[in-house]
Amino acid sequence: MNTKIDAIGERMLRRFAGATSRRSMLTKLGVALVAAPAFPLLPVSRADAQKPDRSVEGKTAFARTAQTKDDTKCDYWRYCAIDGSLCSCCGGAINACPAGAQPSPVSWVGTCINPDQGKAYLIAYRDCCGKPACGQCNCDNTDRATQLYVPQLNNNVIWCFGTTSMEYHCSTAVLVGAAQ
Repeated sequence: MNTKIDAIGERMLRRFAGATSRRSMLTKLGVALVAAPAFPLLPVSRADAQKPDRSVEGKTAFARTAQTKDDTKCDYWRYCAIDGSLCSCCGGAINACPAGAQPSPVSWVGTCINPDQGKAYLIAYRDCCGKPACGQCNCDNTDRATQLYVPQLNNNVIWCFGTTSMEYHCSTAVLVGAAQ
């Protein structure tokens, strides 16, 4: 029995040795060593990730004090990651730019918890551009904000890319849908 296993093992090793050289092995090892630091940057499926903790203890400071009644206040639940003047104070609405301002085609995102429902929602924050800064109802909420190297989750950027003017006016908070 052991001789059969030995023979099979020897045959596999001889075939492997005949098909490879030391140089090719060193090349493959070098490629693996150079590519290894990039593995953490690859997209990862979060399907098996834990559900977020929405208990009072698990909520952020913003989520514990958020309200659902007045969208002109910085503690309104959709504003968990907003930075700038609220369009609802500048002649627009929570999800619409005021007249004469143009919505940016790009946005940053945040996940905010509606305190009345206890559910998390994905919010797209979009700057309204093309008019002088409104300067009213200024908010700087950084709930779950990330470093600038993840720009789509960072609110410290003027997001007027793709508009006719890079002049910032105010920011909206559009409800995209329920977070999973």
